[in-house]
Amino acid sequence: MAVKKKGEKKKAAGKAAIAKKAAKPVEEVKEAPMVAPAIEPEVFETKEVSGEFAFDIPKTDRYFESVGRRKTAVARVRLYTKGEMTTVVNDRPYQTYFPTMELQRIVEDPLKKMKSEGRFRISIKVAGGGVHAQAEAARLGISRALTVFNPEFRKRLKRAGFLTRDARAVERKKFGLKKARRAPQWAKR
Repeated sequence: MAVKKKGEKKKAAGKAAIAKKAAKPVEEVKEAPMVAPAIEPEVFETKEVSGEFAFDIPKTDRYFESVGRRKTAVARVRLYTKGEMTTVVNDRPYQTYFPTMELQRIVEDPLKKMKSEGRFRISIKVAGGGVHAQAEAARLGISRALTVFNPEFRKRLKRAGFLTRDARAVERKKFGLKKARRAPQWAKR
């Protein structure tokens, strides 16, 4: 009787299992046909999402969406053409979310520039950064959403500087330094 080495027994068992699997016939998997729910086409809008159709978007709640950023603040803005024409930030009126007149003016600027103050219901979800950066992110988001609504607005908003993303942000701290650039005090002796 021949003595097998330590790993040869496992190899032989593995090869036998592979040969056993190869001998079995492969069963065909039948996919169920995709059936769309019966919905009236004039009430709901169909939207293709990665190969599938979503039927849950009512036509009455159409909106124009965009994202605005400033420093670490991110604002998701939606402009609705129907409904009560108000501006809401994080489920609160924008006058209470942005308490000072300067911050309120920053948010209103793109609408005033396009003379569209009472024309849209605006929903803004904002997170990160400070209040001022959030207001500027909201301004950029509103401006971008207005250009999605009407591409002819782009020229005037660009000239006013509302479509420019302000990329200035805090520089990171480096090792060996006290802040981003501030080095420890140097003494000769």
